[in-house]
This record gives sequence, C-alpha cells and structure tokens, in this order.
Amino acid sequence: MSKRRILITGGTGQVGIALLRSHWPEDIELVAPARQELDLCDCDRIKSYIAAGSFSAVINSGAYTAVDRAESDVLTAWKVNALAPVAIASATKDSGIPVIHISTDYVFNGANNSPYVEEDPVAPLGVYGASKEAGEQAVRTGNPRHVILRTAWVFSAHGTNFVKTMLRVAEERSLIKVVNDQQGSPTAAADIASTLALISRRLIDDKQCPVGTYNFVNSGEATWYDFASEMFRLRRSAGYRAPELEPIQTSEYPTPARRPANSRLSTEKIRRHFGVEPREWKLALHQVLTSIAH
Repeated sequence: MSKRRILITGGTGQVGIALLRSHWPEDIELVAPARQELDLCDCDRIKSYIAAGSFSAVINSGAYTAVDRAESDVLTAWKVNALAPVAIASATKDSGIPVIHISTDYVFNGANNSPYVEEDPVAPLGVYGASKEAGEQAVRTGNPRHVILRTAWVFSAHGTNFVKTMLRVAEERSLIKVVNDQQGSPTAAADIASTLALISRRLIDDKQCPVGTYNFVNSGEATWYDFASEMFRLRRSAGYRAPELEPIQTSEYPTPARRPANSRLSTEKIRRHFGVEPREWKLALHQVLTSIAH
C-alpha cells in the first residue's frame, strides 16, 4: 500500500501535537519536521522542502501565537504568520496539492454583537491578528485548493494555554481575577485536530471537495471567567483544592495587545459543507482536565 504523506508544520504546538496523536488511516503518513529542519522564517527552505517531499497535503498549524510579544516582535510574527503561508501556498500550488491553514478569531475586532460568520469583514486590532489575516490572504490567493480554518480560545493538556496557566496560578494564589467581558468558545486542540484530519482526507480524495474559509470552535459560549469557573468546579468535584475567582473588566487587566471583546464564531458553514458537529466545550474541558490529572 503506497502511503499518502501529509506535511504538518508546527508539530510541537497544541494543534500539531493533537494532530500527531489523532487516529489516521493506515495509508496516511504524517511528516512533522522539527524547527531546525523546517524553519518557518525561511521561505526558500519551505519551498524546497515541499517540492522534494511528495506530499499529498500540507496542514499549516505552525504560527507565531505570542499575542502580546508580537506587538514588539513584529518582524518575526509577520515572517511566520504571513510570509511562511506565502511560501506554502506557492509551493503547494506548484505541486498541485491542497493546503489546510489554521487561522484565528483575532482577524476580527470583536465589535459584532453576534457570532462572526466567515464572510464578515476583517479588522484586526493588533500585530498578531494583522499577520494572521495576511496569512489568510496569502493562502486564499496563492492556492485555489485551500481550506482556511479559523478557531479560537484553544486549550489542551500541552503547551501554553488558559487552562495550563490557570492551573499554575492556582498553585500560587488563593484568589484569581479573571476577565468577564470577553466572550468566546473554548476549543479543544484535539477537536480541531480531528476536524483537520477529516478535511485533509476529503481534500486528498475528492477533487470536488469544498474549499474556502471555515470557522471551527466547540459549541457553547463563555467568558474567560465562565471558563475558569467551570474548570475549577470540575477540579473541586475531582477532589482538588481550587482558588476563589473574581470577575473583572478588560480595562482592569491591561495588556500590550488589544483583545476582541467578541470572539464567538458561527460553525453553521462547516456543519453544512463537511458534516462537522462540534461538541460542547464543557465536555472537552472535562476530558482535558482528566488527562492532566493522570
């Protein structure tokens, strides 16, 4: 049986790790090069690596995600989030293979009163969002066989994320102040990975597979305070000590980068086109906390 090879960038990130741990058919081989082998700041290397790889698809889960640091580290953020997708799109188009690119709610300014749909105008608030929006444009214009998957509030048992941060801070403090005026849908990296696996297989197998921009988040909505409250409720029920939480406004927790007040994303389009039914974020959170505890 000949293997179909899928290149995964960002294999040490939350989504990359989840992709490598997902269930794949036996005829799929995942290739996740280390940074020293494939540096996303090196566009020439990206092109030559893809050209030589005999890949059936590329999943670009690599990104510069340090939102606050991006405000001062502008060049690196743009290299990884914007210029690398230019090289990926160009190389995949030249090779006739599909590309799946992960993007973010940060392409929006958060001023909508309802969940964002894919066609809503973008208006990033900072360097991270602007660089990711540029990456979208690079993929969108560079390779017609693309799927751009926007997601938000990613968490897992690995890497840097809200859940891991809250657990660490809870070891140090008995009271944690948490922002309560930003809304979104906490989304498990494992669920993003399973969706990416489904889409990539469809793109490989079906030349008529839908393409374009899609939102994917877990179902249900929360503020960061709601997210933390549910997290520590589950921790208490499992017998762990949990801190007190105090809801605060964004203005009381200043950061270098502005955050969208509304990060809610509609998933109707991906449901229609791919049959994806996102699970409830609370169920996903319970699974992640259980995995961390063991």
